[in-house]
Amino acid sequence: MRRYQRSIELYEETSKYLAGGVSSNVRYGGAPVPLFFERGEGARLYDVDGNVHIDYVLGNGPAILGHAPPRVIAAVAETLSLGQTYAGQHGRELALARMMTDLLPSAELVRFATSGTEAVQMALRLARAFTGRDRIVKFEGHYHGWTDSVYVSCRPSPNEAGPAEAPVPVAESPGMSPGAYESLLITGWNDLDALARLFETRGSEIAAVLMEPMMVNGGAILPQPGYLQGVQELCARHGALFICDEVITGFRLGLEGAQGRFGVRPDLSIFAKAVAAGFPLAVVAGRRDILETLQTRGVMHGGTYNGNVQSMAAAIAALEILSADGGAVYAAMEERGTRLMKGLRGLADKHGIEMVVQGVPTIFQAMFTKTSPGNYREAAAMDRDRALVFSRALQAEGVRVNPRCSFFLSTAHDDAIIDETLAGADRAMAEIGA
Repeated sequence: MRRYQRSIELYEETSKYLAGGVSSNVRYGGAPVPLFFERGEGARLYDVDGNVHIDYVLGNGPAILGHAPPRVIAAVAETLSLGQTYAGQHGRELALARMMTDLLPSAELVRFATSGTEAVQMALRLARAFTGRDRIVKFEGHYHGWTDSVYVSCRPSPNEAGPAEAPVPVAESPGMSPGAYESLLITGWNDLDALARLFETRGSEIAAVLMEPMMVNGGAILPQPGYLQGVQELCARHGALFICDEVITGFRLGLEGAQGRFGVRPDLSIFAKAVAAGFPLAVVAGRRDILETLQTRGVMHGGTYNGNVQSMAAAIAALEILSADGGAVYAAMEERGTRLMKGLRGLADKHGIEMVVQGVPTIFQAMFTKTSPGNYREAAAMDRDRALVFSRALQAEGVRVNPRCSFFLSTAHDDAIIDETLAGADRAMAEIGA
């Protein structure tokens, strides 16, 4: 533990003043305690004990250009003396809004917010106001924020979740109001027949279908061929809105996110994380006739920090980098991420470890299971304890992943970093054994 002695001391001291010693419950997974960091640069984090980590957590996804990308930092620095929030408009909002509508075929209009959780709430309010309906379809294993209205059936236990053909809503935290989520209809993802049956019986009540277009939080699971197109068609046929939560996948799976990669056009989309390369920003984008109801019908959305100067500057700089030369940086990330995925699979075979590495090259997960899961319940059967052991063995080798063994890639993860990661993973697998 001496390797992390200063982090341990700081955590004990911080816990006297900061509830739980952290500012987000997601950060409890650190070992031996939530680690304290001094700085990040490129693909690496430097903790207070002098340990250096190759970082595949990347702030849970936002740092797609690596930590402290110079061009983004310079763009933000130029604005600091101009003020931060005006309670009024400024030109950078226009510039970013125009940029996003140019880049995203589904974005006829956008509206800025501060967090993905908040933007999800805006999208659901818009859907209910636009359709005059109340019910929202949500999928097992999908995460859309920590508010009462959606923090349901994100990681339910099999005993609580009910039968696969008729899942029941499972509140994920004490203190939640049942009334806040009673309008949710829960079903299994990647099962078009199940959704069709739900529409047959409840279609006139459904305002929207809300989903991660790639199930990142529940196992880096890709949609089955034709599934997203089938969902889009069912929504259109029954007068419901198709909402893609691209908080993680947006600008990570490509310039057009998951919707571009998989060939669908949702009615509304939520972006956050990578869009501003680590600065706080969320976006709801979509059809003009839906988003115009914020003005024409008085659908309420507010926020003191929405469109703040620094986040706008950061996002403009980030999207300029990501879109340069037709998005050339994505080809490089795809190549390196593919090599890392193949390398991890090869090392697992070498050490006789049953491991599936699945997802896409810019976000994937190493899972201790025999077969690739295609839905939440299959992913939930993986050996989570073994994943935790592996994540801690990787940390000892200077490779930082989350306790689920998810890997986020950035443009800063170059070939040398990939080589170093695979060497560390080789030693970590030797440590944990078959």
